[in-house]
Amino acid sequence: MHKSFQHSGYNISYQLFGSGKPIIIFVHGFPEDGTVFENQYNFLKEKYTVIVPDLPGSGKSGQNLSLHYIEEFAEIPELILQNENIEKCFLFGHSMGGYIALAFAEKYPERLLGLGLIHSTAYADSQEKKENRQRAIELMEKYGGYSFLKNSVPNLFTKEYVDEHFDVVSALIEKGKNFDTKTLQQYYQIMKERPDRTEILKKINVPVLFIIGEKDTSVLLHDILPQTHLPNISFIKILPNAAHMGILENVNEVNITIESMIKTI
Repeated sequence: MHKSFQHSGYNISYQLFGSGKPIIIFVHGFPEDGTVFENQYNFLKEKYTVIVPDLPGSGKSGQNLSLHYIEEFAEIPELILQNENIEKCFLFGHSMGGYIALAFAEKYPERLLGLGLIHSTAYADSQEKKENRQRAIELMEKYGGYSFLKNSVPNLFTKEYVDEHFDVVSALIEKGKNFDTKTLQQYYQIMKERPDRTEILKKINVPVLFIIGEKDTSVLLHDILPQTHLPNISFIKILPNAAHMGILENVNEVNITIESMIKTI
């Protein structure tokens, strides 16, 4: 079911599925809304409660350009937990959603049963990556966000997947029409400015799941593998045929991996 509430003058929307325990929250990345996890929540909702928010400016949630930092976006899961009177959850984030999940873990460690980084990293952007993000912000300013997404979204997938499932890739691109360019620029800015959070992985006292695409050119395998040694308990899944979108490219493997982690608690 769709649910929403007002906070600081804007609407926060989320979907809630199922009624079992534990509680699972998925946080989407760029340029997505909560429906990107459709394959995951349809798989998990028969046994668990699954909550999937739309981040500010995505899906049915209102735009809030006054948010300038990842840490502010990390308040969204906390506000939902409060709204639903939930004490603890598993929190999984895809890409930018993983950065938000790490910021949440830093601020609200007592709220977590487990953390999942899906094609995401605890590292800050390198200087080169920061410069690339700034160029992207400028390109969006010049040509518009949708034009930028038409060129960039296919690069999130393997070429083989694009060739075989162009309808899925096209649907994600077309959803880009629903974004205001300022929101997309906001997302790139908060990613560019986020700090390194490897210390959080060292301190965290709950299991951490790493889902890694072997062909991911956005979050590189050789960057993530050293991070998997930092938590006390790590679950690691390498997807040999996936790039950055394993939640769509390797649905069954991702779903089974997520549930396997959940069952250990």
